[in-house]
Amino acid sequence: MIKEILTIIFLISAFPVGYLLAYLCKDEILQLRKWFLVIFAGSLILSSAISFFYFEIRTEIILSLFYIAIAGLISIWKSYDKKFLGKYSNNSQKF
Repeated sequence: MIKEILTIIFLISAFPVGYLLAYLCKDEILQLRKWFLVIFAGSLILSSAISFFYFEIRTEIILSLFYIAIAGLISIWKSYDKKFLGKYSNNSQKF
């Protein structure tokens, strides 16, 4: 019971970390949006594959990958918010 509660708390804490990451990296978010998407997709695919094949053995790895996926998703989501980015939304550079 305690393990499940700690797991839920751990995964919920990824949301504020994603917001903090987006806040601290406002200027990089626009330039590196595709890499945040790669990190999100890779973490989600890896965690799904590992949980499908080796769920009981690799619980810590699955939780870590889901944590990275949630934090990356929040960062990607906030990169489209012009009000959140403020002055950085007009100075975006494409690579």
